[in-house]
Amino acid sequence: MKLASLVPLTVLAAALFRLDAQQWVTYTPPSGTANGKTLVLLSGDEEYRSEEGLPQLAKILSQRHGFQCTVLFSQDSDGTINPNNSTNVPGMHLLDGADLVVNQFRFRELPDADMKHFVDYLNSGRPMIVVRTATHAFNYERNKQSPYAVYSWTAPGGGFGGKVVGESWTYHHGDHGKESARGLVEGKNRKHPILTEVVDVWGPSDVYGVNPEFPSTATVLLQGQTLVGMKPNDPPNLKKAIMPIVWLNDYRTPDGKTSKILCSTIGAAIDLESADLRRLFVNAAYDLTGLKVPAKADVSYVGEYKPLMFGFNKFTKGVKVSSHELK
Repeated sequence: MKLASLVPLTVLAAALFRLDAQQWVTYTPPSGTANGKTLVLLSGDEEYRSEEGLPQLAKILSQRHGFQCTVLFSQDSDGTINPNNSTNVPGMHLLDGADLVVNQFRFRELPDADMKHFVDYLNSGRPMIVVRTATHAFNYERNKQSPYAVYSWTAPGGGFGGKVVGESWTYHHGDHGKESARGLVEGKNRKHPILTEVVDVWGPSDVYGVNPEFPSTATVLLQGQTLVGMKPNDPPNLKKAIMPIVWLNDYRTPDGKTSKILCSTIGAAIDLESADLRRLFVNAAYDLTGLKVPAKADVSYVGEYKPLMFGFNKFTKGVKVSSHELK
């Protein structure tokens, strides 16, 4: 009798353990709203709180626009999100079935078996959105003999950023943490679908510089203007030139396919408080997956969104992946 009474408790404990060790989170569109497209969003940077920004973006894309969205996180083995863990991002196999990947990695060094899924996706010709630090998404320091070390930002040609995005890490053009960024629509490309109803873009993260080899074939959508302070109404620093901060680049795969890459070097979690920046990302998800961009995409938050300011080791400690489930 006593043994039988313990069985439900054992089952319950096992279920709670599985929930506690959840490795990724999936947001399913409301009934009848699915558009048939699957997105995988990759959170893994130490500074810009992608572990906060990407779940909110995924909720908007799924609940407002019908995309099936899964967010992967850098984490420890017990399912605790840890942006400083650069080698463990469970769920990379889910890229195999994705129509679009949103990549916000920084200096990751994944096991070869996981990295293979990333490279297979990239070379399939499917599109990718590259956000902020993902221009330097990979850094191979432990396994320099890996066949994927060619994607390290230190590799010849700039690794993933230089070969695929059109830009690797160069420098902070704005004074980091002191000068914010205003997004200026590139006039000659104003009618691009991704810019539909995108007018007012501002973010506390600074403008990244681009190198002289920035591809002339890139389609620049937003230029970044450096402001003298950290408020949206601060005046521009006229001593600093504008720099591309959002652009489209074509990546030619080894077997001749073409992958459409959208890079946005503005995109910290706190930058996503800009409704028009959120709208740009939503528009891009439509356009890059072959869907018609809405006349004015709904980018209202799903649930509460209060992102932290960017900074190293300033992430909220002890947060489980399971806590991002849509309640």
